[in-house]
Amino acid sequence: MKDLIIFGASGFGREVAWAAERQNKVAPTWNILGFMDDADDIQGTEINGYKVLGNTADVVNYRDACFVVAVGASRTREKIVSNMKTVNPFIKFGTVIDPSVEMSDLVTIGEGTIICAHTIITVNIEIGSHVIINLDCTIGHDAILRDFVTLYPSVNVSGITNIGHAVELGTGMQIIQGKNVGDYSIVGAGAIVVKDIPAKCTAVGSPAKPIKFFE
Repeated sequence: MKDLIIFGASGFGREVAWAAERQNKVAPTWNILGFMDDADDIQGTEINGYKVLGNTADVVNYRDACFVVAVGASRTREKIVSNMKTVNPFIKFGTVIDPSVEMSDLVTIGEGTIICAHTIITVNIEIGSHVIINLDCTIGHDAILRDFVTLYPSVNVSGITNIGHAVELGTGMQIIQGKNVGDYSIVGAGAIVVKDIPAKCTAVGSPAKPIKFFE
């Protein structure tokens, strides 16, 4: 078993701990050491039976542990990972995949990725590093999810799609086959993507359309 620390002690962090516990019931995988978080008010406390072990600066004290970052916002997660690597250039990241996930052997997954319960991932799919795929999502054949992508619960990604770096896809949204979502864009809950979404925008609606651009 490998030591695991979950960075982010909020609700999603607790869900990731539950997924790791579920992995252990199938095959001993993780020795969950506890949480880390930059919130000062929870340092030294215990959450769902696991201690809060410190903040980003304390990453260096756990050189043999694997980390996952359980923070949904893609840009925030990317910044946290960058800071962790600065503190400890040799940091190791784990991959937490709930045992109920249905996935073919023709899927590649990068380090630090979290895949939650009842998700279906089919064939010839590329999933980058530090990706979060939340509960009950589907991802179709030949899709590509770049680093730091976030899928919130019940997202449906059809085949031959390209989801750009640090994109966020809101709860219950859908993407038809062959479409692209540009880097750092956010697609709102319940949206339906039938045309490509450009980079660095917020898109909402059915069909989804950009309503705001940002840097």
